Formats: sequence, C-alpha cells, structure tokens
Amino acid sequence: MAVREVVIFPDERLRDPVTDVTVFDDTLKQLAADMLDTMYADDGIGLAGPQVGVSKRIVVIDIPDDEGNQHKNPYVLINPRVTAHSEEQVESEEGCLSVPGCTAKILRYASCTVEYQDLEGKPQKFENVGGLLGICLQHETDHLSGKLFIDYLSRLKREMLKKKYLKYKKNHQKED
Repeated sequence: MAVREVVIFPDERLRDPVTDVTVFDDTLKQLAADMLDTMYADDGIGLAGPQVGVSKRIVVIDIPDDEGNQHKNPYVLINPRVTAHSEEQVESEEGCLSVPGCTAKILRYASCTVEYQDLEGKPQKFENVGGLLGICLQHETDHLSGKLFIDYLSRLKREMLKKKYLKYKKNHQKED
C-alpha cells in the first residue's frame, strides 16, 4: 500500500471525464488500498479517483465514528451513481483534499440512493442515506463528473474562497 499524491485545484485533471471500471482485479484492489492510505494520511473522509490522477469511477469513504475514530468502516465504491435523492436539502460545511485549507457551506440533498459495485464487481446499493455519509457520497460522486464543492457557490463566494485558497497555497509553498 502507498500514499499517492493528491491532485490539487486548479489542476484540470479534476475536471476530466472518467470512465467506468470494467476490470475487477488485484490492480483495482491495490488502487483502492492506496486511495484509502492517501485519504487517511491527509485526514480525509472521502477520496475519488480523479483526486489521485486516476480517471476511473472509484471512490473510497470512511466516516469517523462518534468518537472520531476512522479505519473502522471503509467503503470502496466502484462505478457509483446517485440514482435517487430527497427533495429536501440540508446545509453542510464541506472541504476537499484537492482544495486544501478551504471550507464552505454547501446545500446538498438530505438523503440519496447510490448504486455501485464492490471490489468483486457485485452490485450494491446505499438506499436513502442521510447524514455525513449521504453528504460524502454526493461530494465524491460529484468528483466523478468533474464537479467540485466550490462549483455550488455563488460567483462572489467562489471568488472570495479562491483568494483565501491562493493565500493558503502561497503560505504553504514557503514552508516546503
């Protein structure tokens, strides 16, 4: 297992189209393990293929338990698609490993249904999932469509966040 480099905004690979996974083999399992390692190393709760430079429909998620512990319930979703969602929306504070140092309040559906395949290629479904897992599922599947959480913001808020991000990036480049 290995920690991979996270693709950072505004890298265009975050906007590139992805393709379905069609081969369910040890290479895919290694990619999933690497993505989980990368997500944990960066203190994330979700990571999508494009965020590690892989243009495939793969997502890993691990929502911390009530005590904040991870590594307890990791999910690997292959070819995930949101197939239904509630009409109700909720506001959540979101961040992204590909847009480090920035968070914003985003409106998401209160619950969603996601159909996907497991690492063996077997069909699976999260049905009517809400809370942090539901929000994370929506956030990560957006990555597979080239959409970032900042795309939900108004132009003004997006520009403010971009300035904050550029300042963050400048400060962290000095540290390297």
